[in-house]
Amino acid sequence: MTAAPRFPFSAVVGHDDLRLALLLNAVHPAIGGVLVRGEKGTAKSTVVRALASLLPPLDVITGCRFGCAPQAADPQCPDGPHGSEAAQRPAQLVELPVGATEDRLIGSLDLERALTEGVRAFQPGLLAAAHRGVLYVDEVNLLHDHLVDLLLDAAAMGRAHVEREGVSVSHAASFLLVGTMNPEEGELRPQLLDRFGLTVHVAASRDVATRTEVVRRRLAFEADPAGFAARWADADAELAERIAAARARVGSVDLPDAELRRISALCASFDVDGMRADLVLARTATAHAAWRGAEAVAEEDVEAAARLALPHRRRRDPFDEPGIDEDQLQQALSEAAEHADDGDDEPPEGPDDGGQPPEGPEGPTGPDGGADGSEERSDDRAPAERPPAAPALAFQARLLEVPGLGDGAPGRRSRSRARSGRTTRASTVEGHGIHLAATLAAAAPHQVARGRSGSGLVLRGDDLRRAIREGREGNLVLFAVDASGSMAARERMSAVSGAVLSLLRDAYQRRDKVGVVTFRGDSAELALPPTSSVDIAAARMRRLCTGGRTPLADGLLRVHRVVQTERMRDPQRRALVVLLTDGKATVPLDSGLTGRIRTQRAVDDALRSAGLLADAGVASVVVDCENGPVRLGLAGRLGAALAGPCLRLEELSADNVAGVVRAVRDERPRAA
Repeated sequence: MTAAPRFPFSAVVGHDDLRLALLLNAVHPAIGGVLVRGEKGTAKSTVVRALASLLPPLDVITGCRFGCAPQAADPQCPDGPHGSEAAQRPAQLVELPVGATEDRLIGSLDLERALTEGVRAFQPGLLAAAHRGVLYVDEVNLLHDHLVDLLLDAAAMGRAHVEREGVSVSHAASFLLVGTMNPEEGELRPQLLDRFGLTVHVAASRDVATRTEVVRRRLAFEADPAGFAARWADADAELAERIAAARARVGSVDLPDAELRRISALCASFDVDGMRADLVLARTATAHAAWRGAEAVAEEDVEAAARLALPHRRRRDPFDEPGIDEDQLQQALSEAAEHADDGDDEPPEGPDDGGQPPEGPEGPTGPDGGADGSEERSDDRAPAERPPAAPALAFQARLLEVPGLGDGAPGRRSRSRARSGRTTRASTVEGHGIHLAATLAAAAPHQVARGRSGSGLVLRGDDLRRAIREGREGNLVLFAVDASGSMAARERMSAVSGAVLSLLRDAYQRRDKVGVVTFRGDSAELALPPTSSVDIAAARMRRLCTGGRTPLADGLLRVHRVVQTERMRDPQRRALVVLLTDGKATVPLDSGLTGRIRTQRAVDDALRSAGLLADAGVASVVVDCENGPVRLGLAGRLGAALAGPCLRLEELSADNVAGVVRAVRDERPRAA
């Protein structure tokens, strides 16, 4: 069966950085792959898939399922010892689906042969198929954490190790890792981000002529894929020949000490972690020199490499904007030139900001009541709006988790039944995958009665046992932030913003979805609908303005509506509400009330709204933001109504408590 023609690489319009990054990796696969970031509909996947046809063909040993080269066969290959017969095949582009299982990625025991022939046989996975080729992960930021861990191990060691179900196998798995992602759907774990040698940001062109040509070529390809590919075949063949020539030349390209010092100075200037960036820069610069036909690396090669290898490594925090500032790059190149010229091995001083976001002003403009002077003003007398306060320093947040056992998407927050993780027991009715030992134990006593005569087991349907595994899930963490006038004092709102940013960083690390509801003035607002892009939530929090009265009841009702909507969209993902407030409700649901009746009704409405969340089984945590010598304890009453704990701001830090404390009580919420 003939494969459908792919869009030709040479026919891609624009995306110069992406094309260069892919070509350099084709020339020098040791660079470590490419991460392609960009908005939806920018042809990221199209360009990556087109690369496979340009790669030089591979010499492989006939019959080897692991793609061993005849001249350098893997001595530990499960299909060895090998014969001498060899063949040639195209380089493979293997796609790893986001929903792939662990068995599909690394391989597993061949159950059919194990149960029928009584032998332990290994069934290779996608890592074996990708050896000496390209492993492509679309939407790599959505890849399950346990698959990310396996992928990291294989990418780092160049080998895949399988230790499971009585099978112990190790085979070569050296591949070019290419991933695409839409940052709006969430960021990558830092460990995986650093494994990509190069990164490229792709955006749709705003030039009318370019957009017109893109549409023209795409429509021509859809109308006649084979004919369109044939028209660009010569251009692709020329590119393939140039890749092969550059790959043959790259080993002889000289890297002078001056350029090596330039590379080290650049990495020191950008304050990148570890030494991987230096190595990637050196390999990329060498590949770039080979690509342009030079015999030695020059400054232009180092600059081109820096634009591709440093942007994702200069992020000091998950919420830092990706990319590289052109002025900072030119300054770093200028400083590095001095080291290249004079041979000074001392690393240069880094930029003043050290890669950290600049600190904001000490506080908002306008009246300043001192340390605590204006902090306790009543809501009715507070200014209508105050500009955002600079967040306090972030900290390592303590673990807040939902009680019980869930079935949500893989993550790192709450306990869940999972497709991967620790196997706790076997079951006849539920579970994920076959529990081999329990299945064999159930069938073994009946072999004589069933007339077994060969080496294989005689199995029946009621012998099968499934594995019950326990792992961790990601939750919907919904922040409800009181932005009213009573919270608007400079020091208090700064502490609250710092706490929320710390919790958002924790949510990023635990693979949660997050949403933000704010309430101030007369109503509540869904400031950020639930999303996997935690950095967008952080940006919204940094722009949060404060002031006005406290519509606490309306804020809790808005949270309830958001949770109910998300339950319909994703029934398996459990919610955790984090309410940050001092508890001073001043706006009732009935806006016609006045005086003391209005204040009392506002409190009663808030408690009833909290009861709705508790009755719906929503796990909640109240963060008490009240301070000062006199405390009213209103947040504690909210915590009781929500059937959840009430923590103080300082108790959110993992450094200030001993051990990990569950955020939600184990008792069930009260009945309606």
